[in-house]
Amino acid sequence: MVTFEQIKNNENINTYIESADITLKSLGFTEHSFQHVGKVAATVKYILETLEANAHDIELAQIAAYLHDIGNIVNRIEHSQSGAVMAFRILDNLNMEATDIAKIISAIGNHDEGTGVPIDNISAALILADKSDVRRSRVRNFDISTFDIHDRVNYSVVESKLLINPNKTEITLYLKIDTKFANIMEFFEIFITRMLLCQKAAAKLGLKFNLEINNQSFL
Repeated sequence: MVTFEQIKNNENINTYIESADITLKSLGFTEHSFQHVGKVAATVKYILETLEANAHDIELAQIAAYLHDIGNIVNRIEHSQSGAVMAFRILDNLNMEATDIAKIISAIGNHDEGTGVPIDNISAALILADKSDVRRSRVRNFDISTFDIHDRVNYSVVESKLLINPNKTEITLYLKIDTKFANIMEFFEIFITRMLLCQKAAAKLGLKFNLEINNQSFL
């Protein structure tokens, strides 16, 4: 079986991730490099382990998380679909089983809002992990006076936690926002479609999705 460790240590894959992030940086997007994919991989593991998924699905979900943004090297538009095609070629060349490839590329192809649909536990966990990664350290523009709304919103988030309750019935994204940089309405302006997709992903896992910002519940 192709393992998550093998994927993380594959030089070609890491070149694609790095190159995709360079492309996004040139377009003014927030960080989408190793810190992001590493955090998403850790979060899908947390979600699925907490829900007692089988170890094989957890491994596949981590691989999907690590590869999910490589399509940005082609174009930001429809990067989930192009990333799925790239992942297919990579994994097929590594002689991964077709059933495993199918789960991974369907998760990658469905992780983005607009076209994404949580079709199984792997794709649902990937959506939740990806969309909940909002944090100040993703902002690469160091000139606050030139921040756009995406910079302001991400920079405003000083604390972010995604937690499943002890009864395993709810998953909550807890955010602490410094409203000096962005207000809650601005957060919803760019994140509402992502949060709605998170609702669908949580439901696929048998959970209710909640959003709490500065100790106030919004979803």
